[in-house]
Amino acid sequence: MESPQIQEQHLSFLASERLHKNRIDALEAVDNAHFGLFHVRLCVVAGIGFFTDAYDIFAISIASTMLGSIYGASSDSNPLRRLNSNQDLGIKVSTLVGTLVGQLIFGWLADHVGRKKTYGLELVLIIFTTFTQAIAGNGPAVSVIGALILWRFLMGIGVGGDYPISAVISSEFANVENRGRLMLAVFSSQGWGQLAASIVAVVVTAAFKDSMITNPDTVDYAWRILIGVGCIPGVIALYFRLTVPETPRFTLDIDRNIQQACRDLEKLFSLTEPANPTSDSNPEAEVGVGSWKDFKAHFSQWKNMKVLISTAYSWFALDIAFYGLNLNTPIILSAIGYGKSNSGGTYSESLYQNLKDASTGNLILTVAGLIPGYGLCFLLIDRWGRKPIQLLGFCVLTVLYIGMGFGYNSLKTKSKAAFFALYCIAGFFQSFGPNSTTFIIPAEIGADVFPTRYRSTVHGISAASGKLGAIIAECGFAQIKAQHGESEAFLGHILEICAFFMLTGIFSTLLVPETKGRSLDEEELSKAKEKGGRTNENAAISTPPPLSLR
Repeated sequence: MESPQIQEQHLSFLASERLHKNRIDALEAVDNAHFGLFHVRLCVVAGIGFFTDAYDIFAISIASTMLGSIYGASSDSNPLRRLNSNQDLGIKVSTLVGTLVGQLIFGWLADHVGRKKTYGLELVLIIFTTFTQAIAGNGPAVSVIGALILWRFLMGIGVGGDYPISAVISSEFANVENRGRLMLAVFSSQGWGQLAASIVAVVVTAAFKDSMITNPDTVDYAWRILIGVGCIPGVIALYFRLTVPETPRFTLDIDRNIQQACRDLEKLFSLTEPANPTSDSNPEAEVGVGSWKDFKAHFSQWKNMKVLISTAYSWFALDIAFYGLNLNTPIILSAIGYGKSNSGGTYSESLYQNLKDASTGNLILTVAGLIPGYGLCFLLIDRWGRKPIQLLGFCVLTVLYIGMGFGYNSLKTKSKAAFFALYCIAGFFQSFGPNSTTFIIPAEIGADVFPTRYRSTVHGISAASGKLGAIIAECGFAQIKAQHGESEAFLGHILEICAFFMLTGIFSTLLVPETKGRSLDEEELSKAKEKGGRTNENAAISTPPPLSLR
């Protein structure tokens, strides 16, 4: 006959086994849940954040032209006033620096405090700082450009926070079958945000046409409206972000509350909760505790570190070209002859035409390239997989940038239309390529490589690497522009540099694992299936039934 101590140990073992099985059932329930209204709501709530992010980031490429007409200076070769190179660089790069900081901070916070507790805070910061930009004043002590640089840095922190939190929340709530499309639906809102910025710029410019021609200083109203409109979608989404529930994987692995995770699944996905829950306490699942020592130990293993390096560098290489070119779209349009309307007519008429051309040019590029690319990627992401699409994108972009870079002078002289078409195709393969996949892959790599306790952190590191590339590109390209003065020959060199980094992106992609159709906890679930529940076959206390679809 067994002693009371042995019986107690046996019962404790059985309870532990039941908890482990309930945890496995909960993970499988998330992976196999039907795509429903909650997933749609999640797409909209998370997507509006990226819509706002992209609007605020890319509206500045047009707003800086407006700012230059008020607070800039003219030159002998160009009568239109523009910001000097340092002012233009400060306004654009401050957001990128803030974004890098925000990605690291919020990525870490989401793993240590919780996805739910941090989700929405970054949007509050974006809304507040966007509004303060729109009302920034100019004075003897602080210039409006200096104020904008400060506020755009703080806004960037909020924008950066959106990347890891939205990505991880989307991946941890998604089912396996539709995870790629769900995450891409969230991230592709970036394209719609760019489109909205271009549309608002066109509308605002047209609305102020008459007053602008009479009094150029009315452009001061136009850029404030253009920036300020970015608050509206954020305000709409704020309540819903603050009410998004905690992800079941965080509740299981970090909070260690299996019962709460099961109740959340019952509420969100209409799943059957396990009968006779073992305890109302927080039972400890068999997962590691997040710490700096544990983080170093985990990623000191080459099999894990090489994946983090590959996701980080792929994003770094992409953003060299993506931000380096997209934040300078008006200059590129001007270089190929689109928007060179400052000759002839009065100063006011030239100013209006210049703003109109810059706005419509951005609109055309977005509609012709970025949006269709996101659309095709949405259709194929869960069929082709992430890695093939990323490889294809980097390969095509390498060829395109080589052609446009080394053939820049010839294309500019003989066929500007061909250059414009190639540039649109490049935008297409950014979206149908690494611009989409670099966001998706880090958030859905298996827990054996990117554990739940570090998933948001490593996504933040990967995203921050991208913004580091964007900062280097913007600063480096600004220096190249300064060396060439008013000449636009520097664009050929910039495109050649972009081609080199797209080539390196091909090699980093080879180290990226394919995540299509794989559970975030595939290794653990596979082991559980191999085990087959044999430890519970002779249990003295019956095992609760698994979670199942109703």
